[in-house]
Amino acid sequence: MTVLLKSDPMTQCAIAGIGQTEFSTNSGRSELRVACDAIHAALDDAGLEAKDIDGIVTYTIDNNDEVSLLRAMGIPDVKYSVRLPLGGGGSAGTIHHAVAAVASGAASTVVIWRAMNERSEYRFGQPRATPQGTRIGDMTFTIWGIPYGLQFPGACSALGFQRYMTKYGVTNEDLGHIVVQQRAYAANNPNARFYQRPITLDDHQNSKWIAEPVLRLFDCCQETDGGVALIVTSRERARDLKGEHVRILGSAFSMPGNVEPLTSYYTDDPIIMSEAELTAKRVFEAAGVGPQDIDVALLYDAFTPEVVRQLEAFKFCGEGEALDFVKSGAIALDGELPLNTNGGLIGEAYIHGLNMVTEAVRQLRGTAVNQREGAELTLFSSSNGAVILAKE
Repeated sequence: MTVLLKSDPMTQCAIAGIGQTEFSTNSGRSELRVACDAIHAALDDAGLEAKDIDGIVTYTIDNNDEVSLLRAMGIPDVKYSVRLPLGGGGSAGTIHHAVAAVASGAASTVVIWRAMNERSEYRFGQPRATPQGTRIGDMTFTIWGIPYGLQFPGACSALGFQRYMTKYGVTNEDLGHIVVQQRAYAANNPNARFYQRPITLDDHQNSKWIAEPVLRLFDCCQETDGGVALIVTSRERARDLKGEHVRILGSAFSMPGNVEPLTSYYTDDPIIMSEAELTAKRVFEAAGVGPQDIDVALLYDAFTPEVVRQLEAFKFCGEGEALDFVKSGAIALDGELPLNTNGGLIGEAYIHGLNMVTEAVRQLRGTAVNQREGAELTLFSSSNGAVILAKE
C-alpha cells in the first residue's frame, strides 16, 4: 500500500523509543520507581539520556507527581507538560498532544508514561461506596449511580451495553470469542500475565459473573503493577537515533460534551460510541488512509463490550456485525484484522492502554511475539483518542 505523504507538521513525528517494566501483581517497588524504570528503558531504546527530555505527558489517575518524576530522573527542566483527562480513555490522546508539542516547536523530545501499582498497593477496579476525593471532577456521573450499584467501571460498561445485546440478540457467550482469541495471543507472550494460560469458550462461560448478563470475570481487564513509556520526537531527529523508530502517520482526540468514560447514557443513541466515531473520522483523515488499510488493530479492551463498540465505530465492520466478524476468525493472526496481538489489557496487562502502543510499534518493527507478516500500518484506539503508526 502506498501511504499518502503530507507536509503537515502533525504528520512528521515518530515514536523513537519504547520501554516497559515487567507486568505483575507485585512490583516490589514504588510507583515512582516503576515510572523511572519504564522511562529509562525507553531512553535506552532510543539512545537518549534523561537530559534530552524537554516535554512530559501523562493522563489522569497516574499517581506520580511531575516534579517528583523530574527530580528522580535527573531531568533539569522541561518546556512542555500536560496531564490529560479521561483515565485510560486518554491514553492515545497523549500521543496526539506529544505530536502537537513537537510539531509546534513547544518541545523537541517528549516522554509519555504510565506507571501504577494498581494491584499490590490497592485494588484499582473494586467497587466504592462513595466517590474518591471532593473535587467536582470526582463527583460527576458516578455519584448518581452509586446508590443503585453502579460503583465500578465494569458496571458502567455492562449497563451501557445491554441495549446493544437486546437489539442485536447478542449474549455473553458471543463476547467470549474475543477473550479466547486474546488469551491465545497472551499465551505466546512471555511479557503477559497470562503467558502459557490459554482458555476455551467453556472456561470463559464458567468464570463468575461480574455484571450479569454482560460481564464475566474473563471479560474484564486485569489489575496490574507495571509501567510503560514512549519517546516522541520529529522524524528527522529520530533517523539519527539508535532505536528503530516508527512514523506517527496520524493522531486524533475527541471529548464530546455529552459523553462520560465508559458510558453513552446521554447521547442520542447509547449503542453508538460517538467519541470513537469522531476519533476514527479524524484519525483516518489525518493519516490519509482508511480502515481497510490497517494491518493490526489495538483496541482498548478494559471490558469486551468496548472492543465491540470500537470495531464498529472505526468501520472495521457494520453496525451490529462486530461479533460475527470476530467469530469468523477475522481477529486471528491470519485473519482480516489481527486484534490486540499482545493479549490486550485482558490478556497481557492493564497499563491503561499504553502497553497497546508498544505492541503497535513492535508489529511495525517486526519484533512482536505474534507477528503479522508484512505489517505496515497499525492503529491504536482508546475511544477518546487514536493513533495510526506506519513503518518508515
